[in-house]
Amino acid sequence: MNDPVDQVGEVYQKHAAEWVRARSTALVEHGWLSLFTTLLEPHASVLDVGCGSGVPIAQWLDDNGFTVTGIDSSSEMIRLFRTNVPAARAEVLDMRRLDLAIRFEGIVAWDSFFHLSPVDQRAMFPLFEHHATTGAPLLLTTGPEAGEVVGNLHGDLLYHASLDPGEYRALFDQHGFDVVAHTSRDPSIGDHTVWLARKREGVTPSFGRTGPNPHPE
Repeated sequence: MNDPVDQVGEVYQKHAAEWVRARSTALVEHGWLSLFTTLLEPHASVLDVGCGSGVPIAQWLDDNGFTVTGIDSSSEMIRLFRTNVPAARAEVLDMRRLDLAIRFEGIVAWDSFFHLSPVDQRAMFPLFEHHATTGAPLLLTTGPEAGEVVGNLHGDLLYHASLDPGEYRALFDQHGFDVVAHTSRDPSIGDHTVWLARKREGVTPSFGRTGPNPHPE
């Protein structure tokens, strides 16, 4: 049987066009993105993890002057991303294998991180730590409580999982992030559970240069 997390990428690859048509462009995330960007310098480099088609989040960040790099495991999503946000960098990459040898001044993982298994979610925190500069905000959505749920996208099964909120707090702290803000099942943003954390002083990644482009021209 295929890994259910691997199947997530296959489902988004198969249904990319349908997902784009269904994805709201109303930017219900605006309040959280605005709070996230108050922690950034102008033109800061931002990594969008599980970027999808780039609309609306990466596009909004780009429109507001930030330098965006997007990664997604679906090549079709990355093709759409490159069309929608042509100034941004984009790579087909499974977030579990994130190793850009580069650090970013902000990281977003909105509606993507929660498709990972609990084991894989725990393993992402060292990757976030290694790819974030000191002071970098990290914005991500999770489930509200520990568990696994299988939904569907246009008839195909779609896996989701979450850790307990207390474990998320411990993982943020263990890997050098202070939680700035948190909400659970917020009805104003479609019942999303959101975390905003910030890389604290004195936590230095073991590799990487600061900047958006791991492949200079």
